[in-house]
Amino acid sequence: FGVLKRQGKVFTVVVNDTKTTTLMPVIARKIKPDSWVYTDTYRSYDTLDVSEFHHERINHSELFAVKQNHINGIENFWSQAKRILRKYNGINRKNFPLFLKECEFRFNFGTPKEQFKTLRKLCEI
Repeated sequence: FGVLKRQGKVFTVVVNDTKTTTLMPVIARKIKPDSWVYTDTYRSYDTLDVSEFHHERINHSELFAVKQNHINGIENFWSQAKRILRKYNGINRKNFPLFLKECEFRFNFGTPKEQFKTLRKLCEI
């Protein structure tokens, strides 16, 4: 499951299922109350309509954006993540969260040069 802040960073977490009861705690932990949340039309997001968030659905079978609001950024992340993960020809379930976090890091820190700079800073080299 992933959340993308507009013009910001993506956050991912491996979840056991995509039920409302699983996703809502993650959403509530990562998104401030009274924020606008844009989703696709997946049923598990229905609870957002009666939550502390402003919820707008984007139905890609009808249109790609509502005004200037869209979900293309998070879809771009998943497209990149799948491309990166595909090259491993299968990942051990136990290690999958680490591989997903690698995809998150690559997405959030742009170019390989920026990624290397960030890693050096994190390692204080």
